[in-house]
Amino acid sequence: MEITEILMMVVIGFWVYIPAMLPNSNAALIGGGTPVDFGKSWKGQRILGDGKTWRGFIGGALSGVLIGILMIGISVLCGSEDHWGFGPSWADNIGLLFCMSFGSLIGDMMGSFVKRRLGIGRGAKAPLLDQFDYVVGSFLLMVIFYPGWVYSTYFEGYHIIVFVMLLLFVYASHRIVNIIGYKMGVKDEPW
Repeated sequence: MEITEILMMVVIGFWVYIPAMLPNSNAALIGGGTPVDFGKSWKGQRILGDGKTWRGFIGGALSGVLIGILMIGISVLCGSEDHWGFGPSWADNIGLLFCMSFGSLIGDMMGSFVKRRLGIGRGAKAPLLDQFDYVVGSFLLMVIFYPGWVYSTYFEGYHIIVFVMLLLFVYASHRIVNIIGYKMGVKDEPW
């Protein structure tokens, strides 16, 4: 396999994952209001905490879906039959976008649930969990509903390189964005 083919696989793997990467940031911007756990506790700890709200969850996830629809629309205007890696079926593409976007935020909530069980407070550092919780959630839903697409895009043959590069990018971008946010005064902690 030529290096240009591998680079194209990596670009497509990153491109199609954008709708999973953006909902967390958008949820924080849109959020507020009623907590997803309705303020309930379990075994003396909040289930999720005040940072996970219904407005953030729904709004953040739908923003990922809408961004994905826009991306697919651009690919159609450019004449792409496979919608630049999403696949030819609009119905499957919409389902995939819902899995990515909602799965991303479900993964983030699973991370919060685990942090509360471990006694880690809101905003406290939890290495790897902070960076990869949304990746686990989005891939979990995609594997359940679209296993063939996940396999052919991220794991089949040389495509495993795409998955490894995606994980490295997620880790690095999470660190960089949080450091910038901290230096700008938007975040309380640099992680």
